[in-house]
Amino acid sequence: MDKSKRLFLKSKRSFRRRLSPIQSGNRINYRNMSLISRFISEQGKILSRRVNRLTLKQQRLITIAIKQARILSLLPFLNNEKQFEKSELVARTTGLRIRKK
Repeated sequence: MDKSKRLFLKSKRSFRRRLSPIQSGNRINYRNMSLISRFISEQGKILSRRVNRLTLKQQRLITIAIKQARILSLLPFLNNEKQFEKSELVARTTGLRIRKK
């Protein structure tokens, strides 16, 4: 076979379909916190569809459920634990610097 024709041949690798992280028995609902918390980052952001490996319909339902849970204060809007610790440390160190002068 000629080299130019070999370039356009498709590879014969097998394609393994990834399983969805949501099983058929799981209902996407704002009260199902164990399911919803898997799709939120450490900072409290909703993860993208590519990261979640969800279908478009599932991603929409997850997004709506997360927003409903936030409004009903089941989930925080922001996860500021790390930011709070950093600002507290900065305030302490700047206070020490001022005292030395």
